[in-house]
Amino acid sequence: MISYPLNNRIKIFIESLSSEKGCSENTCRAYAHDLEEFLYFIAEIRFTGKKKNVDKIMADEVDGMMIRGYLGFLHKRNRKVTIARKLSSLRSFFRSLVKHGVIQDNPTDTILTPKQSKAIPAYLTVDEMFRLLDSLKANTLLGLRNRAIFEALYSSGLRVSELAGMDTFDVDFTNHVIRVSGKGSKERIVPVGKQAIDAIKAYREKLQKKKGITIDKKGPLFLNKNNGRLTTRSIARILNKVVKECGLLTPVSPHALRHTFATHMLDAGADLRVVQELLGHKSLSTTQKYTHVTIDRLMETYDRAHPRR
Repeated sequence: MISYPLNNRIKIFIESLSSEKGCSENTCRAYAHDLEEFLYFIAEIRFTGKKKNVDKIMADEVDGMMIRGYLGFLHKRNRKVTIARKLSSLRSFFRSLVKHGVIQDNPTDTILTPKQSKAIPAYLTVDEMFRLLDSLKANTLLGLRNRAIFEALYSSGLRVSELAGMDTFDVDFTNHVIRVSGKGSKERIVPVGKQAIDAIKAYREKLQKKKGITIDKKGPLFLNKNNGRLTTRSIARILNKVVKECGLLTPVSPHALRHTFATHMLDAGADLRVVQELLGHKSLSTTQKYTHVTIDRLMETYDRAHPRR
């Protein structure tokens, strides 16, 4: 059987994620980071710290003991959820090698995934969410933009990357829906509330009046001060500033607004599968993590109200 250098097979695998499976740039980057970290770990063991010898490691040399050693190394510096993700990257990679006849056996088959504790997603209460949105002053162009951003995030449960990537033509102001390009370039159509639609309209009208940039011109929906696309990091910084100014004690990230959307929808009786569709989750189990929040609240209400608790 022909032996193939492990580093070359990693490059081929990463390229296939984009070309064959349609994975996003962020997903490909994450896989590449995980697999290269494993490659360098093996190189340090085999060649006593000489990472330059990575091209000498063959794919069929990797066995279960090496992977267990790598997981032990990760255990000293990473959380269980991170270790599980890195192991998942290795599983996918070696499964691909078996499929293409590069190796005969998958060395990850005998490795168990670390048991993880189920963390409840961070979210805001309805009062806290309204307080945050109502604190946004809509008397300036940036104020209007920021209000539109966070109204949209909360109204439709978007990922911050999805919102940052939206263009003007993605918003249907008549039917109150938006077209979202999600993970793996998968598109979905989601409804957006009147408050968010009105906020986006007000922002774009002000933008046209001040800078002459019309809504019918193709380009980013939300602009930075230089008229370029607003980045996810900028949105996170803006939110952090807003949270401090309105006096919320809970640390809030843009993704927490997505958690808040899902939690409030389920609390109000929305069907789990509908919420899954709105969030763009591939698996229902990903959406089910939000039910822990609502179940906890149900138990608290029961304990407080039932006469024979």
